[in-house]
Amino acid sequence: MKNHIKDMLDIGPNCSERFIDADVLAKMNNLDITLAGCSNLSGRYCVARTAPLEHTLFYTLRGQGKLTTIDKGYPLVANTLAILPTKQSFEVSIASQQWDVVWLNLANTKRWQHLALEKAFIIEDQKLEPLHLAMELLYSEPDATLREGVIPILSYYLNATLRGDNQNKTNNRLHNLFQDIEKRLQYDWTIEAMCNQLHYSPPHLHRLCQTQFGKSPIQKLIHLRIERAKSLLINTRWPVQHIATYVGYTNIFNFSKSFKKLAGVSPSKFRRGQN
Repeated sequence: MKNHIKDMLDIGPNCSERFIDADVLAKMNNLDITLAGCSNLSGRYCVARTAPLEHTLFYTLRGQGKLTTIDKGYPLVANTLAILPTKQSFEVSIASQQWDVVWLNLANTKRWQHLALEKAFIIEDQKLEPLHLAMELLYSEPDATLREGVIPILSYYLNATLRGDNQNKTNNRLHNLFQDIEKRLQYDWTIEAMCNQLHYSPPHLHRLCQTQFGKSPIQKLIHLRIERAKSLLINTRWPVQHIATYVGYTNIFNFSKSFKKLAGVSPSKFRRGQN
């Protein structure tokens, strides 16, 4: 059974929306963004459009929304990006007490022509918080020079997410993996743990890391650990043993050996050289 969709704009008084100024968008003409904003929604919210001329993106930060197309309904949960192609009617509504979302309308130009598909599609587990922060700064920063510095961030995340090629998606998944690793260096990261997170085989992960980083997965892990250790040696007075444990080494000898191999000196000598 087909869903009947008609144009609707029902936004209650508890909803807050911040639109990026049209003059700011005009300076990003290479991105072909016609309208964009950040929304904190609560209470009554339902927006529907029939056969829109632009592509529409919704990225959920927190809470949950609901997307309805002529053919199907989709839950819009945190870290989900919904891409609604031009001329495809849709309705979005709030489905939780609070729904925080960023949205963009993209012109149906050559740059975004690969988005002109027959149906809406959903991309899960997207790490687009920097895109959100860039949009908030474009809205709130009065200094034009500072705003211009944010535009490359917006451009990068839009292009990286929407370009649609398999290599780019693979690179994003690797980036997200090692971003997670960097947040939890103390965790016992093994090849198996990394592969389980990405659903890759060990040889496949090894090939990808060699191509992307010029390092094996374990070499990349060690590099991240030693770089964090360098920062802690410089900026704290923590004992070397404490730092070793913090970055994932239970054995101080193994830590010192790895550190000296990459830094050329022992941890203690490295610290003395910074004073």
